[in-house]
Amino acid sequence: MTREDYERYAAAFNARDYDMVFDFYAENPRLAFFGIEITTRQQLKDFYGFMHQYVKETVEVERFAASDELAAVEGVIRIEGIKDLTREILDANGMEQFYPIAQGEVQSMRQYIHYHLQDGKITSVGCALVP
Repeated sequence: MTREDYERYAAAFNARDYDMVFDFYAENPRLAFFGIEITTRQQLKDFYGFMHQYVKETVEVERFAASDELAAVEGVIRIEGIKDLTREILDANGMEQFYPIAQGEVQSMRQYIHYHLQDGKITSVGCALVP
């Protein structure tokens, strides 16, 4: 995966083109972050389809490094509430680990994201927040 490949991936994510996003993944990938695990195209669509009803989420890449087996990204994830996402809504959808966000509220989080690669496709993703 090159920086240009990743920029296309991030652009697809920012555009909410979940099918194009998933096309960057190998068969049977494992995305694990903040207690969520996604292994299928439909799970990715379901999770982000739900979340993006309430928030506009964008990825700003600041640093990128890659080898044949790993792509590492440091960037800022910006979350903007477009509709109130309450504690009750999160809990009812099994997302107790996430924080509510009100319409108009903005949260920015620095993240380190590691993508394990095989034959240029993403096989797994892990990320960590930087305090």
